[in-house]
Amino acid sequence: MLRMLLALGAGGLFGAGLMLSGMTDTAKVQGWLDIFGNWDPTLAFVMGGALLPMALAWRLTEGRRPAAGGSFPAPPKAELDRRLILGSVLFGAGWGLAGLCPGPAIASLSYNGWEGALFFTAMACGMLAAPALSRHLDRAAANA
Repeated sequence: MLRMLLALGAGGLFGAGLMLSGMTDTAKVQGWLDIFGNWDPTLAFVMGGALLPMALAWRLTEGRRPAAGGSFPAPPKAELDRRLILGSVLFGAGWGLAGLCPGPAIASLSYNGWEGALFFTAMACGMLAAPALSRHLDRAAANA
Protein backbone atom coordinates (compact mmCIF):
# COMPACT_ATOMS: atom_id res chain seq x y z
CA MET A 1 0.00 0.00 0.00
CA LEU A 2 2.86 2.38 0.83
CA ARG A 3 4.42 1.74 -2.59
CA MET A 4 1.13 2.58 -4.32
CA LEU A 5 0.75 5.81 -2.35
CA LEU A 6 4.34 6.80 -3.09
CA ALA A 7 3.83 5.99 -6.78
CA LEU A 8 0.62 8.04 -6.85
CA GLY A 9 2.37 10.98 -5.20
CA ALA A 10 5.39 10.75 -7.51
CA GLY A 11 3.16 10.45 -10.58
CA GLY A 12 1.06 13.41 -9.49
CA LEU A 13 4.17 15.49 -8.85
CA PHE A 14 5.61 14.47 -12.23
CA GLY A 15 2.36 15.36 -14.03
CA ALA A 16 2.15 18.71 -12.25
CA GLY A 17 5.76 19.41 -13.22
CA LEU A 18 4.97 18.60 -16.86
CA MET A 19 2.01 20.96 -16.82
CA LEU A 20 3.84 23.76 -15.01
CA SER A 21 6.93 23.52 -17.23
CA GLY A 22 4.95 23.65 -20.47
CA MET A 23 5.95 20.15 -21.60
CA THR A 24 2.28 19.38 -22.34
CA ASP A 25 2.00 22.44 -24.63
CA THR A 26 2.62 21.00 -28.09
CA ALA A 27 3.39 24.42 -29.59
CA LYS A 28 6.07 25.04 -26.94
CA VAL A 29 7.68 21.64 -27.55
CA GLN A 30 7.65 22.11 -31.32
CA GLY A 31 9.12 25.60 -30.81
CA TRP A 32 11.97 23.99 -28.85
CA LEU A 33 12.59 21.54 -31.70
CA ASP A 34 12.45 24.26 -34.41
CA ILE A 35 16.11 25.28 -34.11
CA PHE A 36 16.21 26.83 -37.60
CA GLY A 37 12.96 28.76 -37.24
CA ASN A 38 11.29 30.48 -34.30
CA TRP A 39 13.32 28.61 -31.66
CA ASP A 40 12.09 28.64 -28.05
CA PRO A 41 15.00 27.68 -25.73
CA THR A 42 12.99 27.62 -22.49
CA LEU A 43 12.61 23.84 -22.43
CA ALA A 44 16.39 23.54 -22.11
CA PHE A 45 15.93 24.69 -18.53
CA VAL A 46 13.23 22.08 -17.99
CA MET A 47 15.50 19.36 -19.34
CA GLY A 48 18.44 20.58 -17.27
CA GLY A 49 16.17 20.74 -14.24
CA ALA A 50 15.34 17.06 -14.80
CA LEU A 51 18.72 15.69 -15.87
CA LEU A 52 20.86 17.20 -13.14
CA PRO A 53 18.84 15.88 -10.18
CA MET A 54 18.52 12.49 -11.89
CA ALA A 55 22.29 12.24 -12.35
CA LEU A 56 22.67 12.99 -8.65
CA ALA A 57 19.97 10.44 -7.76
CA TRP A 58 21.81 7.68 -9.69
CA ARG A 59 24.90 8.42 -7.61
CA LEU A 60 23.05 8.54 -4.29
CA THR A 61 21.23 5.23 -4.85
CA GLU A 62 24.37 3.14 -5.43
CA GLY A 63 24.41 0.36 -2.83
CA ARG A 64 21.08 1.40 -1.28
CA ARG A 65 17.58 -0.04 -1.32
CA PRO A 66 14.32 1.88 -1.77
CA ALA A 67 12.46 2.70 1.45
CA ALA A 68 9.30 1.04 0.10
CA GLY A 69 11.09 -2.23 -0.79
CA GLY A 70 12.30 -3.75 -4.01
CA SER A 71 15.44 -2.49 -5.68
CA PHE A 72 16.54 0.41 -7.81
CA PRO A 73 16.96 -0.32 -11.51
CA ALA A 74 20.49 -0.75 -12.82
CA PRO A 75 21.96 2.26 -14.63
CA PRO A 76 21.42 2.06 -18.38
CA LYS A 77 24.13 0.62 -20.58
CA ALA A 78 26.43 3.23 -22.10
CA GLU A 79 26.62 1.59 -25.53
CA LEU A 80 25.13 2.79 -28.78
CA ASP A 81 23.46 -0.02 -30.65
CA ARG A 82 20.94 -0.30 -33.49
CA ARG A 83 17.99 -0.58 -31.10
CA LEU A 84 18.92 2.58 -29.17
CA ILE A 85 19.50 4.59 -32.33
CA LEU A 86 16.30 3.39 -34.02
CA GLY A 87 14.29 4.00 -30.86
CA SER A 88 15.73 7.49 -30.49
CA VAL A 89 14.92 8.35 -34.10
CA LEU A 90 11.34 7.10 -33.76
CA PHE A 91 10.89 8.88 -30.43
CA GLY A 92 12.26 12.13 -31.84
CA ALA A 93 10.13 11.92 -34.98
CA GLY A 94 6.98 11.34 -32.96
CA TRP A 95 7.89 14.07 -30.51
CA GLY A 96 8.59 16.53 -33.33
CA LEU A 97 5.44 15.71 -35.29
CA ALA A 98 3.00 15.63 -32.40
CA GLY A 99 4.78 17.73 -29.77
CA LEU A 100 4.11 15.06 -27.13
CA CYS A 101 6.10 12.22 -25.61
CA PRO A 102 4.67 9.51 -23.32
CA GLY A 103 4.58 11.45 -20.02
CA PRO A 104 2.93 14.59 -21.40
CA ALA A 105 0.64 12.45 -23.59
CA ILE A 106 -0.76 10.77 -20.48
CA ALA A 107 -1.03 14.11 -18.66
CA SER A 108 -2.80 15.70 -21.64
CA LEU A 109 -5.53 13.03 -21.67
CA SER A 110 -7.36 15.11 -19.09
CA TYR A 111 -7.68 18.21 -21.26
CA ASN A 112 -6.67 17.51 -24.88
CA GLY A 113 -9.98 16.04 -26.10
CA TRP A 114 -10.21 13.45 -28.84
CA GLU A 115 -6.89 14.52 -30.40
CA GLY A 116 -5.06 13.63 -27.19
CA ALA A 117 -6.92 10.33 -26.93
CA LEU A 118 -6.09 9.54 -30.56
CA PHE A 119 -2.40 10.28 -30.03
CA PHE A 120 -2.33 8.24 -26.83
CA THR A 121 -4.03 5.29 -28.58
CA ALA A 122 -1.56 5.41 -31.47
CA MET A 123 1.35 5.70 -29.03
CA ALA A 124 0.09 2.74 -26.98
CA CYS A 125 -0.34 0.63 -30.14
CA GLY A 126 3.22 1.47 -31.15
CA MET A 127 4.49 0.51 -27.69
CA LEU A 128 2.61 -2.80 -27.84
CA ALA A 129 3.92 -3.54 -31.37
CA ALA A 130 7.53 -2.57 -30.57
CA PRO A 131 8.65 -5.88 -28.98
CA ALA A 132 7.40 -7.94 -31.94
CA LEU A 133 8.97 -5.51 -34.41
CA SER A 134 12.23 -5.61 -32.46
CA ARG A 135 12.30 -9.42 -32.55
CA HIS A 136 11.60 -9.34 -36.30
CA LEU A 137 14.43 -6.85 -36.91
CA ASP A 138 16.80 -8.88 -34.72
CA ARG A 139 16.03 -12.05 -36.73
CA ALA A 140 16.46 -10.16 -40.02
CA ALA A 141 19.81 -8.76 -38.86
CA ALA A 142 20.98 -12.22 -37.76
CA ASN A 143 20.05 -13.71 -41.15
CA ALA A 144 21.73 -10.94 -43.14
